[in-house]
Formats: sequence, C-alpha cells, structure tokens
Amino acid sequence: MWNHALVIGKFYPPHAGHHALVRFAAARARRVTVVVMSSAFESVPLEHRVAWMSESHSVSESQAGDAGVTVTGIVCDAPIDHTSRAVWAAQVACMRAAVRTVTDTEVDAVVSSEAYGDELAQWFDATHVPFDLPRSAVPISGTACRSDLASSWDMLDAPAQAGLATRIVVVGAESTGTTTISVALAEHFRRRGGVWARTGLVDEFGRQDTFDKLAAARKVAPDAEMDDIVWTGEDFARIARTQHAMEDDAARAGSPILICDTDAFATTVWERRYLGPESRRAENEVDGRRALYLLTDHVDVPFVQDGIRDGESIRADMTGWFVDALTRSGRSWVMLTGSLTERTALAVRVAEQELGRRMTFTDPLGVV
Repeated sequence: MWNHALVIGKFYPPHAGHHALVRFAAARARRVTVVVMSSAFESVPLEHRVAWMSESHSVSESQAGDAGVTVTGIVCDAPIDHTSRAVWAAQVACMRAAVRTVTDTEVDAVVSSEAYGDELAQWFDATHVPFDLPRSAVPISGTACRSDLASSWDMLDAPAQAGLATRIVVVGAESTGTTTISVALAEHFRRRGGVWARTGLVDEFGRQDTFDKLAAARKVAPDAEMDDIVWTGEDFARIARTQHAMEDDAARAGSPILICDTDAFATTVWERRYLGPESRRAENEVDGRRALYLLTDHVDVPFVQDGIRDGESIRADMTGWFVDALTRSGRSWVMLTGSLTERTALAVRVAEQELGRRMTFTDPLGVV
C-alpha cells in the first residue's frame, strides 16, 4: 500500500478510462491526488473538469474506495516535449504547485497509463505504478472523445454528460408554441436513433404547479379562477429550483443535446409577469450554466385557452420582457417568427448549429 499516489491528466473530457485509473490508484494508496492540467488553448474550462472529476470520485457518488481521492487543478501553458529537460521542469513545477494546494504529503507513487510514466515518477523520486498501458481494459481516450463525442457519450460519467450536453431552452409568452417547438426539436434528434434516442425533453414545471394551485383553490371555493390564485416570490423561487433539478436529472440521463420547455431563468420573467418587476426571488436560483434560447414570437399565433391561461392581453409585453431579460443577461437567443413550419425549421437549424459548435473541442497543447 502506497502512502500518497499522484495521478496527472488533462481529463479533456473525463472518461471511463480516467475513472478506472483513479480507482486503480485509490485501491493501492492511502491518499490519491488527482491533478487536472489544462491550458488556455482548450475549450473546456479547468474548473468544470475539476468539478466533474470531484463529483465522480466523491464518496456519495462513486464506488467504494474513493474516500482518499482529492481532485485539484492548475493551468499550465508549458509545451509538451518529453525530450526536453527544461520542459519537463516547467511541467513538473506546475504539478508540484497543484499538489501543494491540497497537501504537503510527499508523493511516493505515480500512477499512469502513459509510456512516460517512469520518467515522470523519477521527477518526484517516486515509483511508477503502471495501469493498462495498452489501453485494452477500457478502450477509450480523450482524443477519441473529442473527435466524436456522440460515439463516446456512454463512456462519460453523469457529471461530464450533464456539463457537456448542449442545452436548448424554448421560451415565450402564453400560447406562443413553446411546447410545440420543444416537442418537435426533441423528436428531430430522437429519430437519429442510438444514443440520440435518449434526447431529453424537460417539461415546464410551473404549468403543472399552476394546475395544482388552481385545483387546491377549488377545493376551498369550487368557483375559483386563475385570478383567485395567490402567488408569492417564494413560489417562483421554488418553481425555478424544481426546474433546475428536472433539467439536471434529464441531462445526466440523456443524449448530447437536451431540450427544455422553459428554465429557471425564464421563471424570472414569469415572476415579473405575476408579481411585478420588484419581485426577484427566482433570480437567486439562476446560475451561470450555458444554453441557447429560442424565443417564440406572439405575432400571428392565435391565443388558445387551456384552462389556466390568462395573459392574452399582455403577450406583446411578455415578448418584450423576454427580449430585454435575455439581452441584458448576455444570453444567446434567437427569435422564432412566421408559420409553425418556418419556426420549427429555424429551431432545428439553430439547434444543429449550436450542437456542432458545442461538440467541437479545440486541440490541446499535448496529451498528458
């Protein structure tokens, strides 16, 4: 049993081979430090990779034996050149600095699946403990993931899948076709088959919550209508939290793209619609996750009553509120106008474009 094992990698992105390597080390050392090394050239931020690896190897999420694993990271823009002592020194300096952020314990084992593992271990005056050098136990690599993410999708853990999934959020005023467009988008990708058949569609929780509130009100007063429902800022915060949870659950079980019929950010606009611009409780539930928004215009779309809709007279205002909120927050958004056929065609085109962009990785400086 080693005292302190070191695992180095780019984890760009983290995949099943990486996790097998870390668990191999965890079974042979009392403590394992995993150092994620990224460069400014790479398109997946360091903090995301560290977070995904940390979650995959947390005691609550992973297999037994990961309790001694700590994940840290560092940006290192030194080149990769295994023939240069100066480059080795620059790389190892970053590795040592990263290790010091979590422990002062000396490294006595370097665990790797790389041919250069022996030399790396020498820099730490440690022993190289090789794992699956031919990559036969878990036949996957970061290069393979980056070149064809969809084909490698099932080799990723749920945290990485959730983080790498392209999220398309459809928003708009009442009765402007958000659900129709969301369903059409999800079906478009599901028809591809394979991993794409699992494309998730996250329903609008606030809609069901409204039906539930109206039903509860009618138990007290059978003639209760929408105007009798009392909304609070906490209602919208709760709806936003629930929408977040539903979205994250779907992203961890779906395909490389996720379709959302509204989200927590859109809930802030609905809070304004019912409680005015001064009420901003839902804002506290909005995080910095990336998504592309499709805004369904109200123009030339008939208002259809479904039993809870009551905003026909302010649809134009709501469209404007969405435009303003999306723009002020710096979110990427596209307006859908015209006939349903035109709107659907543009929605598909934009979603395919965004998917292609999000599934394209910049080349790393070198594979560590």
